[in-house]
Order: sequence, then structure tokens, then C-alpha cells
Amino acid sequence: MEKGQLLYEGKAKKLYYTDEKDVLWVEYLNQATALNGLKKDAIAGKGQLNNQITSIIFEKLAEKGIQSHFIKRISDTEQLIKKVTIIPLEVVLRNVAAGSFSKRLGVTEGTALAHPIVEFYFKEDALDDPFINDEHIELLNIATNEEIAELKANARKVNEALIELFDGIGIQLIDFKLEFGRLENGTIILSDEISPDTCRLWDKATQEHLDKDIYRRDLGDIVPVYQEVLNRLSV
Repeated sequence: MEKGQLLYEGKAKKLYYTDEKDVLWVEYLNQATALNGLKKDAIAGKGQLNNQITSIIFEKLAEKGIQSHFIKRISDTEQLIKKVTIIPLEVVLRNVAAGSFSKRLGVTEGTALAHPIVEFYFKEDALDDPFINDEHIELLNIATNEEIAELKANARKVNEALIELFDGIGIQLIDFKLEFGRLENGTIILSDEISPDTCRLWDKATQEHLDKDIYRRDLGDIVPVYQEVLNRLSV
């Protein structure tokens, strides 16, 4: 497999073409961002940690029958993925009130929700990724009603698998963001990454943050926190 030209550079990753038309080469960057990119810093070692954590999680999800774009990790900071057309939605699943959910609805952070809640956000930086509902998604021709139902079902299936995975290593899964993409044949599969950048994780014993809130809220250095998550996943 040979790395080709740069296809896309985002906040935390670069995507390259390869000599296979349906395979892309991903490079994770030592970059931390928050507040839709308003806060940004270079952090040595972050790319390596997110790549390794994501690789392990996608492998664990595959064992549960959850299909993703992940093919394999090829270095500390790189992996190969299936080429997809990303659906411009952030699919957020919440188990416990925290972050923007608490601020928006006045629910005390840390309150367990009666049942998991799925939310959608329109992936558009110029609009600050606004919260949208099913009818907005259909109106904008982002997805059909059937695909919206599929996205919700997939998010709930991922949630069940991640709760089991994290619970086994002493971590509570508060909420997380997923992205999905379409293969050339139209099949929708899990895409992007799953890491402490995209999940809100609390230590079950201490309730300490094990995620990007450490960076968002200026609570300390995220590298040892992410390393702790990786260490637990690697046992």
C-alpha cells in the first residue's frame, strides 16, 4: 500500500489517497481543538494516543458485529480506512447529563438520564454545528427517514457495546459523538474516530474526567489522561 496525495486536512487528522481507490490513509495529528476550533494547541503525543485508542475500539466493535470504515492500524499515528462519503451529521448519544446538554436544558451535570438520548448536529463550521431534528435532516436532503432511523439504531447499538467495554475497565460512558459515512454502494457504516476527543468519560471510582474536558475546561494535561484510557483498554 502506497500513500498518495493529500485529500483532506481537518482539525485532528489528515487523509491521503492510496494506490487503492477504495482505501484512504489517515494520519492523526498532535492537535487539540475545542469550541469549534476557537481554542487550538499543538500537544505532543496526542495523535499517537488517539490513533491507538480508536484502533482498539473499532476492533472491539467489529467483534460485536458493528461495521466501520476501519481497516487496520499501520503505525503509531496512522491507519488505513475504507473510503466513504461522510454524512454531514454529528450523532450524539447521551447517557448522563453533561456539557451543552446541561447548559441547554438546565439539568444538573452528572444526572443519569432515564434512557439514552440521541441528538443530531449539522456538521457545518460556518454555522457552529447547530442542533437539528429529524425534519430538518430530511428537508436538507442529508438523509431519508429510513436512514435517520438507521443512524439512531446504530448509535444505540454502539452505545451498548461501549458501555460494556468501558464498564469493564472502570470507566463510565457519559456521552459521545459519532459520524457515519456511505460506501459507494450506499451502505452506511461507522466512520471518523472514537476516542477521549469524541467521548465524555469519567472514572467510575473518582468521577474524574478522562476525556477532552480536561482541555476544554483547562483542568490539566490531557496526555497522561488519554494514556490512562489507552492503558486500561490495552489490558
